[in-house]
Amino acid sequence: MKILSELNLTVDPEELKHQLERSEAAIPTGNNKELLKQLFSLIDLTTLSEQDNTENVSHLCNKVNQLAEAYPEMPSVAAICVYPELVSVVKERLDNPLISIASVGGGFPASQTFTNIKVMEIEQAIQQGAEEIDIVMPVGKFLMNDLEYVAYEIQVIKERVGPVHLKVILETGSLKDYSLIRKASLLAIEAGADFIKTSTGKISPGATPEAMAIMCCAIRDYYNRTGRKIGIKPAGGISDTRTALLYYHIVKEILGEEWLNKERFRIGASRLANRILGEFFDKGPDFSYF
Repeated sequence: MKILSELNLTVDPEELKHQLERSEAAIPTGNNKELLKQLFSLIDLTTLSEQDNTENVSHLCNKVNQLAEAYPEMPSVAAICVYPELVSVVKERLDNPLISIASVGGGFPASQTFTNIKVMEIEQAIQQGAEEIDIVMPVGKFLMNDLEYVAYEIQVIKERVGPVHLKVILETGSLKDYSLIRKASLLAIEAGADFIKTSTGKISPGATPEAMAIMCCAIRDYYNRTGRKIGIKPAGGISDTRTALLYYHIVKEILGEEWLNKERFRIGASRLANRILGEFFDKGPDFSYF
């Protein structure tokens, strides 16, 4: 991949530390309700359990449909993200056309199947109504340095999904060196990702501030080189507002105000929406709406 030879792949730990310190320092004290509303609007409301079924996904959609009436002060979430088989349920039950239908795909969460099977699954999800697809980079092949195959697979999938937004999950918890996270970010971007995403939420650690900052720097450097703007999505373990605010300020610090919207920044979460509602309406940390 040309971009890997054009850009430096090393990460300076001291600069990374300073970036995170600046982002931490920017987090406001007190209950900033406008910022909470903005965070809420960036959420990909996610349910990815082996127990998911028509009933619980329908219930989630109904709660989303009722949100505007129950809490008119709050914006809509950005998307609802489910397994491919349940996309049709969201398509049927979701009333708000401003909320995207997202599906994981391509052998999620391990990505350990054949490329043609991944493509077939993704195409079926799109036929059922998916408007965004979250796939996992083939991490095993990446760690073997089979970069041509990794890039080829992402390119093939992007060609087949066309205008549908493609989010590529790096599974940064499996990339034990900072330079690997940077390399994976640039590789996925160059291969056609519309977003890069930290994690599946199925391994530990999920999202980390360090991985998020490295990925944002890769997006920034790629944009400076090409003029193409790529989105960023932290996911995996983001369940409290302070953590979400830290990721928000990492994006703001490194990428700027232009990225602080749902077209370029999402937060993958399930519990975070309840935490934001509880904090916004002073109902406490155990409040549950969804």
